[in-house]
Amino acid sequence: MSSSSTRESSRAQLSAAGIVVGCIGCIVITASSVYTALKMGALPWPTIFTSITALVVLRALGKTSLNEANITQVIMSAGSMVAGGLAFTVPGIWMLGRADEVGVPALLAVALAGTLLGLVCTALIRRRFVDESDLEYPIGTAAAETLLASSAGGKTGRKLFGSMALAGIWCALRDLAGAIPTMIGALPIPGVSFALYNSPMLCSVGFLVGGTAVAVWFLGALLGNFGIIVGGTAAGLWDVASAQGIVSSLGMGLMMGSGLGVVARDILPKVVAALRGRANAGARGSSRSEKQQGSGRGSKARRATLAVGLGRADAGALGIITAAAALLVCFGIGLSPLACLVVVALAFVTTIMSAQSVGQTGIDPMEIFGLIVLLAIAALGESNQVKLFFVAAVVAIACGLAGDVMSDFKTGAIIGTDPRALWRGQAIGALLGCVVSVVVMTALMHAYGADAFGPGKQFVAAQASVVATMVSGIPSVPAFALGLVGGIALYCLGVPSMMLGLGIYLPFYMSLTAALGALVKFAYDRIAGRRAGCCDRPASDPAAGTVDGPETTHEESGIIVASGILGGESIVGVLIALVSVASGLLG
Repeated sequence: MSSSSTRESSRAQLSAAGIVVGCIGCIVITASSVYTALKMGALPWPTIFTSITALVVLRALGKTSLNEANITQVIMSAGSMVAGGLAFTVPGIWMLGRADEVGVPALLAVALAGTLLGLVCTALIRRRFVDESDLEYPIGTAAAETLLASSAGGKTGRKLFGSMALAGIWCALRDLAGAIPTMIGALPIPGVSFALYNSPMLCSVGFLVGGTAVAVWFLGALLGNFGIIVGGTAAGLWDVASAQGIVSSLGMGLMMGSGLGVVARDILPKVVAALRGRANAGARGSSRSEKQQGSGRGSKARRATLAVGLGRADAGALGIITAAAALLVCFGIGLSPLACLVVVALAFVTTIMSAQSVGQTGIDPMEIFGLIVLLAIAALGESNQVKLFFVAAVVAIACGLAGDVMSDFKTGAIIGTDPRALWRGQAIGALLGCVVSVVVMTALMHAYGADAFGPGKQFVAAQASVVATMVSGIPSVPAFALGLVGGIALYCLGVPSMMLGLGIYLPFYMSLTAALGALVKFAYDRIAGRRAGCCDRPASDPAAGTVDGPETTHEESGIIVASGILGGESIVGVLIALVSVASGLLG
């Protein structure tokens, strides 16, 4: 393909309509991601949701290109990982009572620095981690299958936006009108928040995660609340307050240990193998004959360019972006030049680790990578707590964005999207997401106050609480150490220790509600599966849909409805917060 036709293809895929639709979707998805991450202590990948939304909206506008839809969904989803990186770290500052030291300019500098570092790293490693590796990238593969298999007809759109509307109405009736209760079936058990949380969004999280992961999550909740708090207190081993400290420390240790387990089992062996392979390749290359090496300077330059898929102009642009990120870290956060260099260097290392983790498992422990770099900067002598939080946020954003971008590169590789256009779409969405996530987080803090964030409060912000505890002091060091070692060991044995730790750490009502969502999924799969088995028709039967198969399978329909519910409640939650802030300013 000629360079001219490549440029034309790139322009067609990154169209004006796609950019407009993607940016509108990015604002909505980023805002809802902030709310979801703070409220639920988790952030499900939005990729399937945005893929379906992009297909529905673009086809309503007469657009039928899968590549255009793919780049549109990339723009939509890019800001969610920026939101996650901020929501998983910065609220810890508020929990420590230092909200007055955090301003909007500083948050924007942090978000922008992390975004720029994540974008640069993904541009450098795309070819190695997507084109030349066998990493599966399960989220990216699933998005590609969705785009390829779904006809995204009117029925799909009605399911998606109808479920969003119902969940939004439910949220408004609960939080705005007070017509329905927030908690159902609460029991007065000392130290245990026993109730069913009246949240369709949390049920949908359980539905989407489903299976073994939610079972382990709920097992952790039973162990922490009824094993340690209720059982240990009844046995006279400790009082309720001490038990709660043990539970939170154990849960944090398990979550952090799980992240380190990802590094130990899934990342380091691959990195070592890659380095050995590269060293062996270099040794073989050095022994080649002069004839093989003499194919001309142009050929050598071409091979050097193709090593990472970048030309000199691209490399220069990425160098400028890296320098801009370093300046933001140095002057926006206020770190010393040495600490700034360490942050930038370790950000590149951890984003590579994140890309490896997402490629193998679909899991991105971004806040764990942020904690690792935080501890490294603290070891250099930095003691300002706010600056340490900002370091963790920069790295978490870079790692979160790297996992999302690499998954999108995988989707593009499967369906044939131009990687340059895709990266530009990611940049557009991520930069817009910086602004949206900072505005929404600031609005939520001003609407509800700093005291609304933390374990057992309106916004649990579980990951940020872990970071706050690491910075300020761990309630039970032995329990944390046990969890840390146990988390690494369990993960290496194939047990989802992250989910176990999350269940131990989160309030019981959240785990119970998520478990209810998983039970709904179990029942739905069995009932819908039986109906599908009884009503199977040949793919060519007109009554069965298109010649390529039905519009959606029952699994896809479940994902569509659950994603719509999650998006609907989170979007309305953000709108309620924004209305509250506006009312306060006007009043």
